[in-house]
Amino acid sequence: MTQTDTDTSQDAAGTSPLAFTVDPDVARRTDEERAQILGAPGFGKHFTDHMVTATWTLDRGWHDAGVRAFGPITLSPAAAVLHYAQEVFEGLKAYRHDDGSVWSFRPEANAARFARSARRLALPQLPEADFLGSLEALVRADVDWVPSGGEASLYLRPFMFASEEFLGVRPAHTVTYCLIASPAGSYFPGGVRPVSIWLTTDYTRAAPGGTGEAKCGGNYAASLAAQQEAIGHGCDQVCFVDATEHRWVEELGGMNLYFVHADGRLVTPSLTGTILEGVTRSSILTLAKELGHEVEERKVSVEEWRDGVASGDITEVLACGTAAVVTPLGRLAWDGGEVVMGEEPGETTMRIRSRLLDIQYGREADEHGWLRRLA
Repeated sequence: MTQTDTDTSQDAAGTSPLAFTVDPDVARRTDEERAQILGAPGFGKHFTDHMVTATWTLDRGWHDAGVRAFGPITLSPAAAVLHYAQEVFEGLKAYRHDDGSVWSFRPEANAARFARSARRLALPQLPEADFLGSLEALVRADVDWVPSGGEASLYLRPFMFASEEFLGVRPAHTVTYCLIASPAGSYFPGGVRPVSIWLTTDYTRAAPGGTGEAKCGGNYAASLAAQQEAIGHGCDQVCFVDATEHRWVEELGGMNLYFVHADGRLVTPSLTGTILEGVTRSSILTLAKELGHEVEERKVSVEEWRDGVASGDITEVLACGTAAVVTPLGRLAWDGGEVVMGEEPGETTMRIRSRLLDIQYGREADEHGWLRRLA
């Protein structure tokens, strides 16, 4: 594409969404540099040549959308986001299929959650057509950055923040939308292994009426001290309980939970306004039923988890999210004790994980219409 090229699309209602002008990066990495990065990308360490930006103002709405060279953002020290944390983000992936095409998995669900998060943080909602259009525009510009083989993918990070230069406490009148992309390797390069979990009693992730069901940076910042606590106790991740009774299991720092029972039931904590509604979580609800499991969404107490593992009623525990897809949990520890779920991934966990990955990478038919082609 040349500097005057644009990338446009039409939404279901036939209205014209944003047109993403493409301004190619003249200093993009060479084929050799890109190949070296894609050989061992890690996660969140390297970024593609371009990014998408768009601006919203109170008087004009969304405008000035385009694909530009990846680089620093100029921001006033008085930008509202730096003082009042008015910010939301999303996370999804682009997958290269065997025929070379590139697809995303349920991006409409991410667009809807992005809008819900924006509404909770008093930010303007980006229309679904523009959210999807930004994904297509960036992936087409940086399609060579989409890796292939194994569980490699291109991680896509849309985010929105209050960029207005103003220190008053009110919703910002100027907001910036950005989309960046980062090649990602397998979350488990040495093979899937169970992780250990620390059950924190000193910290809670979210409270009723708060921002727990929104995907905003403040939720993750608030989880970091608890994560450090978990590492200090020799665990990989932290599990949070509810803020009211301190007995109901909610989620990990960035993943939803599922419990596999001996009779084949899958139980996941119900969404109560304090748990992030994960796209992977929702997908597992559907796939598990197709695999013959009865699925329950309800409250799960810490006691049920501990006693269930000890008695053999709970045979597997798994966590799910965009980055790791499905992760087996092997050990739960707390101040004064622990229970061990297993040293190897469970059969149900791996069956669900394989089914989900096969759909995402095009190895299995997409019977639900979850895939959307990006390039």
